[in-house]
Amino acid sequence: MASPVTLRLDKETRLRIARIARRRRVSTSQVIREAIAALVGREESAASPYQVVADLIGVVHGGNPRLSKDMGRQLTDLLKRRRIRT
Repeated sequence: MASPVTLRLDKETRLRIARIARRRRVSTSQVIREAIAALVGREESAASPYQVVADLIGVVHGGNPRLSKDMGRQLTDLLKRRRIRT
């Protein structure tokens, strides 16, 4: 069973919530409940970047495995060649 909560809002916020409620044809309480539920859901589902992609790690194969290792040298060579041309 739902229990009442006292909430203090500034006038502008209260008016904005009332406009949303009228547009959606629901009560202001419903708009506030949905907003709180969305915030709680977002906060509780905040996972680390590793957790987000953990199921993908090790799935993709192919390509040059030394690409990132050699990238610094390749970029240096590219910049040297550009400097020689100008």
